[in-house]
Amino acid sequence: MSQMTFLEQLIGQRRPMSVSELTARLRSVIERQFVDVYLEGEISNFRRHTSGHWYFSLKDDAASIRCASFRMQNRVIRFIPEDGLHVIARGRLSVYDARGEYQLIVEHMEPMGAGAQQLALEQLKKRLTADGLFAIERKRLLPRVPRTIGVVTSPTAPRYAISSACSSDGTKRSACC
Repeated sequence: MSQMTFLEQLIGQRRPMSVSELTARLRSVIERQFVDVYLEGEISNFRRHTSGHWYFSLKDDAASIRCASFRMQNRVIRFIPEDGLHVIARGRLSVYDARGEYQLIVEHMEPMGAGAQQLALEQLKKRLTADGLFAIERKRLLPRVPRTIGVVTSPTAPRYAISSACSSDGTKRSACC
């Protein structure tokens, strides 16, 4: 009798799985076990896809995990992620079959340190400054006497009648809401 190799013994005892089968089984286990995961880490390799999805990695000193945040979820995240930003992300683990890699599907994300509103405001200021909207040469002087005054209110707010308003020629005219 010839002596069987280790591989021949292993194959004889079990049927080998395909890579797709193994990936599907791992996906099943991972997606059942890790439904609501909170991770803290630093964003790296941030990419904004033309579809509106965001792809990036979260990393700490010892490890990293790929993350995906889809367009509909991105609408509720109140800031634009950028490389180097320290965040807390909440989501679920899944497996990307094509590469056999697990990843976090991000459902919500908040920056650490400065709050999300402060970061969003800073990003908006930076964008408007880059567009030149805060440039001194774009500013206009306010008129000494305005021609029109508008009052903005809501349907549920108390209404106040405006008894008189000045017209552009300086005479008074009546107006009411």
